[in-house]
Amino acid sequence: MSPTLQNRLSWLLQIVAAVIMGQTLFFKFSGAPEPVYIFTTLGAEPYGRWLAAVSELVAVVLLLWPAMAGAGGLLGLGVMSGALMAHLTTKLGIEVLGDGGLLFALGIVVWVACAGIVFLRRNQLLSQAKALRARFMPS
Repeated sequence: MSPTLQNRLSWLLQIVAAVIMGQTLFFKFSGAPEPVYIFTTLGAEPYGRWLAAVSELVAVVLLLWPAMAGAGGLLGLGVMSGALMAHLTTKLGIEVLGDGGLLFALGIVVWVACAGIVFLRRNQLLSQAKALRARFMPS
């Protein structure tokens, strides 16, 4: 894949993930009924909701910052992995408050987008990891 195509595809995935995560932030931060229900069901209201919202906000910022897009993909992948596992392994389930599984489906879309970003930005992530290692673990 050419670097130009790879960059464009990464940006498309970054925008998809950032828009989906970004549009949920207002609801999490404002204490809307659906996220309050979700985190109450998980036994993590309000602190879990706030932590999820802050984590998603950081992921969105990183996804839209070209030099940190790979890190944003990693963070988004982690947050969405937790969200999807919460749906699948708790009484929360796939369908929440009659949404027909929409939140779960959006979580899958974000997870796939973030996995794609991590793959496409793997060289960026590796060079950043090497720089961090050199800084904090000198030879």
